[in-house]
Amino acid sequence: MTISALQQERANYAPKLPKALKGAVKIVEGKKTESVADQAEILKLFPNTYGMPLLTFEEGGAASTAQAFNVGVILSGGQAPGGHNVISGLFDGLKSLNPENKLYGFLGGPGGLVDGEYMELTADYVDAYRNTGGFDIIGSGRTKLEEEWQFDKGVEVCNKLGIKAIVIIGGDDSNTNACVLAEYYLQKNTGIQVIGAPKTIDGDLKNEMIETSFGFDTACKVYSELIGNIQRDANSAKKYWHFIKLMGRSASHIGLECALQTQPNITLISEEVAEKEMTLAEIVDYMAKIIAKRADNGNNFGTALIPEGLIEFIPEMKVLIDELNDLLAEGTENEKTFKSLKKKDRLEWVKGQISADSAKVFGLLPEGIAKQLTLDRDPHGNVQVSKIETEKLLIEMVEKRLAELKEAGKYKGKFSALNHFFGYEGRCAAPSNFDADYCYSLGNTAAILIGNGKTGYMASVRNTTAPADQWIAGGVPVTMMMNMERRHGHMKPVIQKALVRLDSAPFKYLASKREEWAVETAYVYPGPIQYFGPSSVCDQTTRTLQLEQGK
Repeated sequence: MTISALQQERANYAPKLPKALKGAVKIVEGKKTESVADQAEILKLFPNTYGMPLLTFEEGGAASTAQAFNVGVILSGGQAPGGHNVISGLFDGLKSLNPENKLYGFLGGPGGLVDGEYMELTADYVDAYRNTGGFDIIGSGRTKLEEEWQFDKGVEVCNKLGIKAIVIIGGDDSNTNACVLAEYYLQKNTGIQVIGAPKTIDGDLKNEMIETSFGFDTACKVYSELIGNIQRDANSAKKYWHFIKLMGRSASHIGLECALQTQPNITLISEEVAEKEMTLAEIVDYMAKIIAKRADNGNNFGTALIPEGLIEFIPEMKVLIDELNDLLAEGTENEKTFKSLKKKDRLEWVKGQISADSAKVFGLLPEGIAKQLTLDRDPHGNVQVSKIETEKLLIEMVEKRLAELKEAGKYKGKFSALNHFFGYEGRCAAPSNFDADYCYSLGNTAAILIGNGKTGYMASVRNTTAPADQWIAGGVPVTMMMNMERRHGHMKPVIQKALVRLDSAPFKYLASKREEWAVETAYVYPGPIQYFGPSSVCDQTTRTLQLEQGK
C-alpha cells in the first residue's frame, strides 16, 4: 500500500495519555447517578444499569493479573476523525492488561455483529491505521440494534469467538442502543459487557462528563481552514458573497465553532432562530440588511455561515414540514392523488391542502425548494431536510429582498453570491493532535472499564483544555444521559442531544462580536491543521472548549 510522507510520519506519532492511564489504575467510585429527565421511566426500562456510580481513574492500582479474554469492537454511524485511534487505544489497552487478549472488529457496523462478519485485529493490521482518518479499518454502518433477535444473534457470535465485551463507537443513537444492549445482556445473564465511546463531528453528544465528542475538533478545523481560504479570496476579489452551509442537522455547534475561528460577517444559529421564533422572512431581512450595510462601505462581498438543520428550527417551516409529512404520508390517498397529477399542477394542489399560514410560507419558497419539500422523502415518508439546499434558498430570497431595498433607495450595491456545503470534507480527515490523543485515551479507558467488569458505561475523558497528562479518565453510566423522546410516534429512551445553549460562554461571545464582524472585514485565516511544531499551535483545543472552561 502506498502512503504519503505525512501518513508515514503520523504512523510514528505516540499519542499523549493522562497520567492515570500510563500504569496500573485504581478506580474510584463517585456518587450514584440518575437520568437527566424522566427518572421513573428510565429506571423502569433499565433496572440493571440505572443509578450506577460515576467512575474516575487514578494512578496506583494493583498490577492486573486478569485472565485472557476477547473483545469485539463496532464502528457505528457516520465517520469521524479519530475512530482508528479509539481502536488502537483499545487494542493497546487490552494487550497491556494481558498480552493474550484478542480484539475482533465487526465489519460494516452493528450489522457485522448480527450477521457474524468479523476479523481479528492483529498488531500489524492495527499499526497501519494509527493516527489516520476514516473508519476503513473495519467499516461502519447504520444498522440499529433494537430487536431482541438481533441481541440474541450477537450472543451466539460472541460465544463462538469467546468475546466477553463489546465496545460500540458511535453517537447518541448508537450509544443509546449500546445501553439497551447492556441492559438486555445483564438481564439475560449472558456475561457480555457493553461499553460506549462518544463519537460525532456534530458535537451534540456532550454533557458535564463528556466534554466533547471525538472528531468535532478535527472537522471544525478542516471547515475553518476552508472558510478562511474562501474569506481570503472574498477579500481579494471583493465581488462575491459566499453562503456556506455546514454539517450539523440537529445542533449548530459546528457553525458556532467555525464562526469563533474565522469571524464571518453572518452566522445563523438554529437554536437562536427557534428561541426567537424568527420567520423565514425575518432571517432573510436580517441578512439583507447586513449585506446592504457592507455595501454602503463599498464592500460588496462577505461570508455567511448556515447550519444544515436551520429549516427545521424555523417555527413556521417546522409546521409546514409537519403538515407536508402528514399530507404526503406513504400509502395514503393524498399521496396517490399527488403522484397522479401533472408535475406542473402539484405545487398548487399542495397549497390547497395545507393550512392558510403554511400555504403562505410555501408560496414564498423558490420553486426548486418547494419541489424538494414535496419529493425528497425518507423511508418513513418524511422530508429529507439534509437534502434541502438551504444556502441556495437563502441566496434566492436575499437577492429578491435586496431588489426591493434597491427599488426603495435603501441599497446601492451589487450582489453576486456563491454557495458551498461543507460536510463530507471533514468527516475522514487525519485527526488533529487533540483528537489523536483524546481518542487513544478513550480506547484505553474502554479497555480498563472492561478489565474491571463494567458494563453500560461510556468512556469519559475530561479536563481537556489542560495538557493531556492532566486529563481525567473514567466512566459515566449511559443511563445518566437519557430522557424519553417521541420517535416515529412512540416514546423511547434516548441520550439527550446537546443543543447550543444561548446562555453558554461560546454563544455569548459570538453575540458580543456579531455586529462588529458584520460590518468590518475582521476575518481570521486559521490555515491547515498543524501536526508538528509548538504545542500552543499543534495541541490547541476548540474555541468552544476554551470558552466553556474559561480559558
